[in-house]
Amino acid sequence: MNENLTPTPGRDVPGRSHSLRGASGRPARRIGAAALGLTLALTGVACSSSKKSSTDTGSSGSTTPANQQLASATLNGDGSSFQLAFQQAGIAGFTALQPKVTINYQGNGSGAGKKDLGNQIVQFAGTDSLVKPAEESAMKGGAFLYFPLVSAPITVSYNESSIKGLKLSPDTLAGIFSGKIKTWNASQIAADNPGTTLPSDAIVIVHRADASGTTSNFTKYLTAAAPTAWTLGHGDTITWPDSQAGQGNGGVAQKISSTPGAIGYVDFSDATKSKLTFASIKNKAGEFEAPSLDGAAKAVAGTTIEPNLTYNALNVAGTGVYPITSGTWMLVYVKQTNHNIGEALKAYIDYLVTTGQKLATPSNYAPLPTSLAQSAVTQLDKLQIPSS
Repeated sequence: MNENLTPTPGRDVPGRSHSLRGASGRPARRIGAAALGLTLALTGVACSSSKKSSTDTGSSGSTTPANQQLASATLNGDGSSFQLAFQQAGIAGFTALQPKVTINYQGNGSGAGKKDLGNQIVQFAGTDSLVKPAEESAMKGGAFLYFPLVSAPITVSYNESSIKGLKLSPDTLAGIFSGKIKTWNASQIAADNPGTTLPSDAIVIVHRADASGTTSNFTKYLTAAAPTAWTLGHGDTITWPDSQAGQGNGGVAQKISSTPGAIGYVDFSDATKSKLTFASIKNKAGEFEAPSLDGAAKAVAGTTIEPNLTYNALNVAGTGVYPITSGTWMLVYVKQTNHNIGEALKAYIDYLVTTGQKLATPSNYAPLPTSLAQSAVTQLDKLQIPSS
């Protein structure tokens, strides 16, 4: 029996997950009790899956027998904290199906992930922002591929208990985060929230301390939606006005929770887990939309998918669209250097974009459109894996 065959997409399986400290010594965002709970919850599904026909065909069209196992391999990844919860769920599911495979993922930010992949410290990077053309020469492994995973809102979360149902237009949001609007009862906020009594408390801006795809997408949104009011540019890092900083999305969520008057941008999964209060953001249709998975899905549906499977779902037109929606990707090299690792990486990506998509909504992400998921499966054929 060939033990290096790809597992069938379409299996529902739990599993274990791991984390590590990278060569840079950065502390890992660890996969802990929450992932273990997911593992236990999914165990029954895994058992039922193992009883299916040995020629089950998954959504990718694979007919790999369910009981064929990959050889031992360890995959190390780093990057996006935005996709961390989905990676946790995916690792739990996949490693139960393939117990000889160990997957370590750190959520140190998209910038760290791209840097670590560039230096060949990890086998894959999680990223919500694209590699700049000037950075491509630093990718020591050569050509690379983007594999889309899920999408989700970037929330504008705040800690001002006296304000219920806060609404913010793009210009007002830009004014707040550029430090020009300094109090909660400013005229611009009052204009967006007629009839609402606003406190005179000072606004405290909270942003990411690390190089971040969430920062890149949030500031790209402001650049597109409020080009006159927003003058600080966009990128994984920018120069913020007087403010506080948190490490990763979780760190920003914690700062907002513990700081009266705070406002910051946080991925939907971390914001929901931290029970933060969200603002509704005015979209291109003139609607004030609260962050939701449905609004994120509508944003992705209204955008253009590029040939490399990237897309920009920010400030997309359409009713019901949540305008600050981010995609997130796994970034891998085309040319793999180890057979077992290459096969495990290919199988893990296949799992995430097929069966693993059903883990998206419970983890607070919107799954991929069917056509984009199929394009991701097709792109797996571009991976060059050496013979064993």
